[in-house]
Amino acid sequence: MLAWMLRRSFQAGLVVLAMTLLVFAGLHVAGNPVDILVPPDADAAERARIAVAFGLDRPLWRQYLLFLERAAQGDLGRSFIYNRPALSLVFERLPATLELSVLALLIAAGSGISLGLFAGLRPQALLSRLIMAGSVVGLSLPTFWVGLMLVVGFSVRLGWLPSSGRGDTLALLGVDWSFPTLDGLRHLALPAANLALFKVALILRLTRAGVREVVHLDYVRFARARGLAPSRVVGVHILRAIMIPIVTVIGLEFCSTIAFSMVTESIFAWPGMGRLMIESIQVLDRPVIVAYLVAVVLLFVTVNLLADLLYRLLDPRVGPADAATGAGR
Repeated sequence: MLAWMLRRSFQAGLVVLAMTLLVFAGLHVAGNPVDILVPPDADAAERARIAVAFGLDRPLWRQYLLFLERAAQGDLGRSFIYNRPALSLVFERLPATLELSVLALLIAAGSGISLGLFAGLRPQALLSRLIMAGSVVGLSLPTFWVGLMLVVGFSVRLGWLPSSGRGDTLALLGVDWSFPTLDGLRHLALPAANLALFKVALILRLTRAGVREVVHLDYVRFARARGLAPSRVVGVHILRAIMIPIVTVIGLEFCSTIAFSMVTESIFAWPGMGRLMIESIQVLDRPVIVAYLVAVVLLFVTVNLLADLLYRLLDPRVGPADAATGAGR
């Protein structure tokens, strides 16, 4: 187990290193931040002063090596725009993105597993056919269009829910959260629903496929023949058997929800990490972009590791090597 965890940690370090190298090279090709940081009428001396102040006068390889040296000390640089540590800016926006993603995933997991179980156990029912047709729609519709339609329908036309901002927040453990307040929940509803739609369809179809695969197996038939209650057959014998791939997908989709929440946060003016990332890309704020991507990659690695460990709880026969292989599928 220890050797496996050390190997996974080493792999995670290589992934983060490769990501930072690609980001540095990509941003260098995309443009020079000095062109955005200085006014258009600035002379050459002013441009040179700004470049020296932010370390942009050095060759790219020197800038990257200096970044690695500081990153080893926990310093990912200072924002060109906010003049604050980039990592603190990302962590400041993290709670807003985190509560939005968690709520979206809870909606997706609860709805997707429930609907998938029903569609898998009663595949010929009319409601099951409608559910599967709806899942195709959910997978096909683009997130930005669904978000705009939610704003138009529930905010503009009906006026039921607000379309932007976090609403009232409550400080818990020194961090402001929206979910403990009624106004905050009202502000969370539309962006969380927008993020959850694709995930609901994905988890639904995965659950239904798993149910159809195991429902006719001998151990399920034997459980029914013993006279066990249908709820026990479904909850213990069917659901437990299909939870390993579902746990994998839920873990990875949670990470992707955080990583790709930029569109939803932009549409609903949600002050999270995704919106900060969009703003930073527009002004080529390299330290913030790198800090955001490092945080997201570490999150992916951590959640994937936790999913591997959960395998052993769901099925003790799965060892660390098998779990790692299953997570990659």
